[in-house]
Amino acid sequence: MPAADRPATLPEAFQRTACIAPDAVALRTVGDTETLVWRDYVTRVRQVAAGLAALGVGRGDTVAFMMANRIAFYPLEVAAQHVGATSFSVYNTSTAERLARVFANTGTRLVFCEHRYVDRIKAGGTPIDVIVCIDDSPDGTISVEHLIGGGTADFDFDATWQAVRPDDVATLIHTSGTTGDPKAVEATHTNLLCEVFGLDEVLGLRYGDRITSFLPTAHTVDRVTALYLHEVIGAQVTVVPDTADILTALPDVRPTVWGAMPLLWEKLRTEIEAEVAARTGVKKALGAWALGAANIRARALLDGRRPVLGDRIQYALADKLVLGRIRAAVGLDRAQWLISGDAPIPKETLAFFVGLGLPMTEVWGMSELSGIATASHPRDAVLGSVGRPLPGLQTKVASDGEFLVRGPLVMRGYRNQPERTAEAIDSDGWLHTGDIATLDDNGDVWIIDRKEELITSAAGTTMSPCRIEKAIKAECDLIGAMTTIGAARSFNTALIVLDAQTAIAYAARNGLADASAQALAADAEVIAQIATDVGRGNTKLSRAERIERFTVLPVFWEPGGDEMTLTMKLKRKRIAQKYAAEIADLYSAEPPSTVHEPCTATLPGRISCSRATPLRRTRS
Repeated sequence: MPAADRPATLPEAFQRTACIAPDAVALRTVGDTETLVWRDYVTRVRQVAAGLAALGVGRGDTVAFMMANRIAFYPLEVAAQHVGATSFSVYNTSTAERLARVFANTGTRLVFCEHRYVDRIKAGGTPIDVIVCIDDSPDGTISVEHLIGGGTADFDFDATWQAVRPDDVATLIHTSGTTGDPKAVEATHTNLLCEVFGLDEVLGLRYGDRITSFLPTAHTVDRVTALYLHEVIGAQVTVVPDTADILTALPDVRPTVWGAMPLLWEKLRTEIEAEVAARTGVKKALGAWALGAANIRARALLDGRRPVLGDRIQYALADKLVLGRIRAAVGLDRAQWLISGDAPIPKETLAFFVGLGLPMTEVWGMSELSGIATASHPRDAVLGSVGRPLPGLQTKVASDGEFLVRGPLVMRGYRNQPERTAEAIDSDGWLHTGDIATLDDNGDVWIIDRKEELITSAAGTTMSPCRIEKAIKAECDLIGAMTTIGAARSFNTALIVLDAQTAIAYAARNGLADASAQALAADAEVIAQIATDVGRGNTKLSRAERIERFTVLPVFWEPGGDEMTLTMKLKRKRIAQKYAAEIADLYSAEPPSTVHEPCTATLPGRISCSRATPLRRTRS
């Protein structure tokens, strides 16, 4: 769409989109148990907007949401945009204390929520003018129907949404909070429309594209892909209330556009490989052969070369006989583009899916840049790169390696925190992202690590924990998370945490009665497998980067817990404090039995390992 013809605000975009095919399904649940067509959608938006206006909620007021992914969210959120309010979601796992801080800082006037969150919202103590309960109306709240009933016949809906200005703050996006309390990023209508149209220019979006909403609506990626693309482009959204159900929902949705964090992609890879391995007879042999052909193609891509003619012929046959059926079985056979983002993903995982014939690309972004800031179309993607800056963005690398960005995606600022805003955006308008990156001659961006997370060894070698962890995790699907330790040390070690779902599947396959973290962290076979995989990962690292000792913690880490943010980023400082004793054991001259060594490479491609992984006990 030419820039001159583009809508200037989200309400204008929604109004245009809703007129394209009024009887088309805009929102649905898995199995079509509930649907909403555009005609009824826009009517509901008008009704809710009238009710909000009657309560005095208007341009510049703040409205919050606390609910699961559900169709009911959309007309409420879009209506809030139409009266000019700043609307945002909070994580459903937020404590009363955190809610109090968020609502106080944002000046929240009205909250839409489910009944189960009412007491927690009230317990925070921050005065809220109105709480609208969407599934009941306990004391101190009103129902959505009561809200709508308060609307007046003389409410001028069109004049109200047309009064919204492009530089009004459309939403607040709370950062992950790895280094302290989350900050509320102010994103304007202009920011968010530039985000959508930038993605459209790169990836090519279409009215009716099928997408899912399964991440929390407080998550930047869900708001970009399942709200703003939906409003502006007209993508059909299938809501999946429980993130754990998303992979089983894909065959119903058959998305044309879909994205997930690395953890989900790694889980899907494990499930595909396990399903093929569980086959018998000819089917098993055929599946293994086809995955082998896909792996050969993937390896060539990783090496930056074109497969030889024989491999291309074998792959074409495998694709026709097996790989196409695998894509259909997981529900991704109609995908036009698939993205991985929110955290680094091993190149090997990306290559696996590209080898399956899926249009994969990795993206990079941050809340301060309205979501996604770099991307490439799958046909142009370079494995390991996060793509190129979206149209209109300027980028450069500072002298210390920090990636700087300037342009229409840069936030207006952090709400009520001018000092922190000034720290993030310099006087020339450059956003200091905090990421260390390089730019190649083709304009592709390569993210190395967070600036604050680089570690320097006792010998003065500066290393990226992210790079180390990607190399190890690419070899071991049992690992859910790991933290590299090595700052001011003579060698690197790691705290390793098992992936809960993969661990349960492992226990079932191997006849283990106890799939708890405590039991598996003490299981000799589990330790031997991890030691082998860490050894393989080490072969891809320099000598200084290699993990020389590790311990498997007898716990599972949960998003929003002590160790991980709600968006699954590691809280490294908190981890170092909480597990200080375990880290001390890793560097002990006589470490306990919970400390292990990885297997070691003897010859290229070969690993030597004792099942017990005995320690050499030569370090101090």
